[in-house]
Amino acid sequence: MTQTETPSIRIGTAPDSWGVWFPNDPGQVPWKRFLDEVVEAGYEWIELGPYGYLPTDPNELEDELGSRGLKLSAGTVFTGFHKGEDQWQRAWDQALEVAGLASKLGAEHLVVIPDLWRSDATSEVLESRTLDDEQWQKLAAGHDRLGKALLEEFGMKQQFHSHADSHIGTTREVLRFLAETDERYTNLCLDTGHYSYYGGDNLKLIEDHPERIGYLHLKQVDPTLLFDILKNDVPFAEAVAQDIMVEPPHGIPELAPIIERVAQIDPNIFGIVEHDMYGCSVDRPGPIAKRTRDHIFSCTRAARVN
Repeated sequence: MTQTETPSIRIGTAPDSWGVWFPNDPGQVPWKRFLDEVVEAGYEWIELGPYGYLPTDPNELEDELGSRGLKLSAGTVFTGFHKGEDQWQRAWDQALEVAGLASKLGAEHLVVIPDLWRSDATSEVLESRTLDDEQWQKLAAGHDRLGKALLEEFGMKQQFHSHADSHIGTTREVLRFLAETDERYTNLCLDTGHYSYYGGDNLKLIEDHPERIGYLHLKQVDPTLLFDILKNDVPFAEAVAQDIMVEPPHGIPELAPIIERVAQIDPNIFGIVEHDMYGCSVDRPGPIAKRTRDHIFSCTRAARVN
């Protein structure tokens, strides 16, 4: 294969890489500064981030992105389908807002993050760490219902994001989730850092289930610190404050092989740099985002800006 024939995926970034977890937090980077620094760092694709952080008026958001040459890849919602039928309305209300906005700006993906069993705001333990069979059934059915509705209503694809301190995090949990959901409606936003958090092998998951990889979040975890985090049962938010997610190339997994393998599966898949940095100084993220982009483009030809 010649250089010009090398398949590549689009690389973007997200508000999370600027320490943004909440719509309104005076300690976070102001949204206009975020957009400006995204451009300075060399990205053209971004995610919406928490609904309400960026403008929610589609015309205003389109103007703000367009004036900077930026485009939207996805929005994000949170779900708790294992808790019961009442969770459907909560999920769909979010979808109407987030997918309604994101789809108007051309985004084709909705990243769906499951509720955490331990709060990322207070570190309070909210429920059991594991699900019983009935809860698994409710979880899977809820996501398939959501994915089908998103396709029919907005033409958007649901991309499920396994997460530290959630019920779907380990390899066995992710594989069970795939086995109990329908690939027509529910696939993965494979977050390389979160999957590695519990020892998952990203490349093996991609090789074994290429048809279920619909979207990527690119990040690395500090493999040395990780053992202390797990041994001491440190809540995820506190682990983030300790820099458990580390600037590439100083962590795992290696990003180039993942990007290259996914590009062979489907060059339309996004690889969004999403570095968990909540609580950081507002001056810290921009330079890291630029260095991360430079690292990715220096280590593989399977990455492209647009």
